[in-house]
Amino acid sequence: MRPRRVLVTGVARPLGAEVASVLAADPEIESVIGVDTTVPTADLGRTHFVRADIRHPLIAKVISATGIDTVLHLNVIATPLGAGGRAAMKETNVIGTMQLLAACQKSTTVTRLVVKSTTAIYGSSARDPALFTEDTQPRALPMAGYAKDAVEVEGYVRGFSRRRPDIAVTVLRFTNILGPHSDNALALYLDLPVVPTVLGFDPRIQLLHSTDALAVLLRAARGHHAGTFNVAGDGVMLLSQAIRRAGRPSVPAPFPAIELLGGLARRLRIIDYSAEQLDLLTHGRAVDTSRLIGVFGYRPRYSTVETFDAFVRYRDLRFTIDHELVSRVEHGLLGSLNRRRLTGSAR
Repeated sequence: MRPRRVLVTGVARPLGAEVASVLAADPEIESVIGVDTTVPTADLGRTHFVRADIRHPLIAKVISATGIDTVLHLNVIATPLGAGGRAAMKETNVIGTMQLLAACQKSTTVTRLVVKSTTAIYGSSARDPALFTEDTQPRALPMAGYAKDAVEVEGYVRGFSRRRPDIAVTVLRFTNILGPHSDNALALYLDLPVVPTVLGFDPRIQLLHSTDALAVLLRAARGHHAGTFNVAGDGVMLLSQAIRRAGRPSVPAPFPAIELLGGLARRLRIIDYSAEQLDLLTHGRAVDTSRLIGVFGYRPRYSTVETFDAFVRYRDLRFTIDHELVSRVEHGLLGSLNRRRLTGSAR
């Protein structure tokens, strides 16, 4: 059944606002309720905004009073600074999810629940497999920050699914999302005038275009695609490649120095990089998306490299390198070297 009455949490953030706006424009959807603690700055269309805290049991009244049949839980926050501190972030992520699930469990109208999660639950270490599948267990569970919150959230969601098997539950594990309005830690990191990197490491990164993130959430809202899915663009790129394509100078430093820099940047509110994000910059992470393509039925339009190049254009990053010129120079040098080899062998 197509959704009729939809609740979207986290509509004060760009992705939540866009999801609510697109759903509200669908004539087959009777009403869209957007929930957040702050008033959105974006236009939500005909979405009815309710200023409410999902940590409060009041959310159950919102669901029951409006006869919600589809819930999109997008209010899982990745950055402590944006949430008012680590304690507030954990309360919103974990306690807020618990209250929302309790409200859905009591509801007689909810038939579909979509939860935005993250590939950060797999962690990042030197012992990781080449690709994480949805069934792969991490070598070590994340011990702090957003990743730990996501592990707890998914645990509560699995318990909810066992208690209410009649509700289709979809968990979407997104990799780093980049787009025109991205303000996540990776986007801010790559926007630094000089990018610090961990000496001796060149991690793989995987990206998802914000357009694909929106499309996946809309598909999940409109269809019964129950299950857990990794969501990422095709392919990977090395951090060094990303820095070069952004035209940024990099400064390699030992990991302890990067930790100190990260702590200083957080205190100065320049950039919010947690311990698990620093691990990502050291060891990287890549996930398998076969289930997304084969079961969920969606292949991202943008690959990781295409997503990053689009991000560079959106942000108009300084010191941008002319990649076509670099490619021509590389081909010219290779041609010159080949000609010299042929000349030398002829002699």
